[in-house]
Amino acid sequence: MRIKLAVIMLMMSAVCSYGSEYPARNVTSVNVSGNPHIATEYILNVVDTKPGSILSRDVILSDIEAVYNQGFFSFVDADISDEGGGVSVTYIVRENPVITGIEFSGNTVFTSEQLMKEVFSQEGTVFNRQFFRNDLDRIQEKYHKEGYVMVRVSDVQIEGGNIYVMILEPRVNEVLIQGNAKTKDYVIRRELKVKHGELFNVVKFRHELGKLQGLGYFEDVNVAFDVAEGSGDEVDLILTVKEKRTASVGLNVGYGTESGLSGGLTYSDTNMFGRGMMFEIGFNEGQEASYWTTFSSPYMDADTYGWRVGARYYTYDERYYYRHGRRQFDFDERTVSVFAGLGKKFRNEDWSWYLTLRRDDVNYSNLQRAIPGYEDDLTAWDGVNQTVEFQLTWDKRDEYSPYPKGFVWDTNFEQAVQVLGGEYDYLKYWTQARLYVSLNSVIEGLADVGGMWSAENPLLFAGRVRIGSSTSRELPAFARYSLGGMNSLRGYNSRSFEGSNFYMGNFELRVPIASAVSVVGFYDIGNADAEMDFKNYHDDYGVGLRVKTPFGNLRVDYAKGEDERRTYFGFGEMF
Repeated sequence: MRIKLAVIMLMMSAVCSYGSEYPARNVTSVNVSGNPHIATEYILNVVDTKPGSILSRDVILSDIEAVYNQGFFSFVDADISDEGGGVSVTYIVRENPVITGIEFSGNTVFTSEQLMKEVFSQEGTVFNRQFFRNDLDRIQEKYHKEGYVMVRVSDVQIEGGNIYVMILEPRVNEVLIQGNAKTKDYVIRRELKVKHGELFNVVKFRHELGKLQGLGYFEDVNVAFDVAEGSGDEVDLILTVKEKRTASVGLNVGYGTESGLSGGLTYSDTNMFGRGMMFEIGFNEGQEASYWTTFSSPYMDADTYGWRVGARYYTYDERYYYRHGRRQFDFDERTVSVFAGLGKKFRNEDWSWYLTLRRDDVNYSNLQRAIPGYEDDLTAWDGVNQTVEFQLTWDKRDEYSPYPKGFVWDTNFEQAVQVLGGEYDYLKYWTQARLYVSLNSVIEGLADVGGMWSAENPLLFAGRVRIGSSTSRELPAFARYSLGGMNSLRGYNSRSFEGSNFYMGNFELRVPIASAVSVVGFYDIGNADAEMDFKNYHDDYGVGLRVKTPFGNLRVDYAKGEDERRTYFGFGEMF
């Protein structure tokens, strides 16, 4: 910053006339001249030379500096003259101009009116360089709070009473990427929304770096800055990544009170061909078994389509069939599924859509161990089902947060079609909302918990509400809404309640007790039936344990339903 002020103190002229050593003479009076606006008392308040004191060259020099540092003056001197039996000291000052206007240039983030709210210096007052320096500091702080940390005041000029403030808002010139041998540049660049010519915002950029690291492709991501050659108002961003292996073999282990112990292997690559594609193939063996493969490109924005294709073969031997919560018989199930999907975000990228085509070939057989008077509305409903599913999502979660935070809502429509071998025709529609809220500030306002929960690993409330219906009162068995089991109503057997209508609520309080361990208290409520009867509901409650492991988030839940207690063991959160 350059301020065109005379910073000259001709303090030596009068002072030096007395030589390097003053004779021991008393000061008889102390005065100020050249100050039409600034009160003499205000000026003399900072000087140590007083009437009756002994004249001192060092004190006079200190006084001149103190007066100058008040900020109102461009020139300060001292005149010493004989007076009576001592000396009279007069401080000669030259005031800065009276402010007639303040103008800003180069500012695009904030208007001049917004910047003036940070300026305490007012028109009609004497310019004070100390006060104005604080004004400029507040302006820079305003920019910095919004993430524009590279913005600076590049120049200040004073012409008469007009003050001209030049603000430099650096813009991005180039984003240079290095260190990536496998990952394509465009896969990295699409996560960095910053573009050439855009104002650099460190808050936004830090979030983008967090999202880039969250992909799981890199061990480390670092950024450096360099002033673009030949330009003082543009910066180059130099991004250095250190890649890691993205292919892995995983061990799957699960246990359910009903389905027993199961396990298998999975091979996956989350950055296939360095293009951000995901491939997975795996199997689970046990009473409930499955074999699957999927290939997808999950990234999507307003210009890029996401897609996925896959196939799954599913078997469940001696599965229990329940009607209204009562076990009717055992049966064997075989299902072959194939699917393909395509989706994209809207221009407002909080919104997205996804279209999925699916074909399921379902077979029920080997009905056994039926109770007297059993009801079988299952085995007649097997066959080929072909559906078109459309999903619309509004996602307001913080994608850069280290924990789930925010709100997400989605609505789904599933139309079964009788083409290319499809045997059913119905429309299902359902919607759900999920909410994740940190309770740290609420709890800390009520009690002193001693910083028990950090901002990165908070006490968290998580809630999910779902409701759905259909155009048919009687859906095929495999297409019915189904509740019961570790991912819906945890205190009941799988598929305990089924129907063409359903509603459900899941509510969890997730309490961290260590960096990698959390305890969960939960409550589930809902029902599925031919009718939407909110008075007839089923609920459960319980506790769970979550442990972060190299294989994922280990989950153990113990739930108490209306008649039974159930324990579940697996990986990943319920929602």
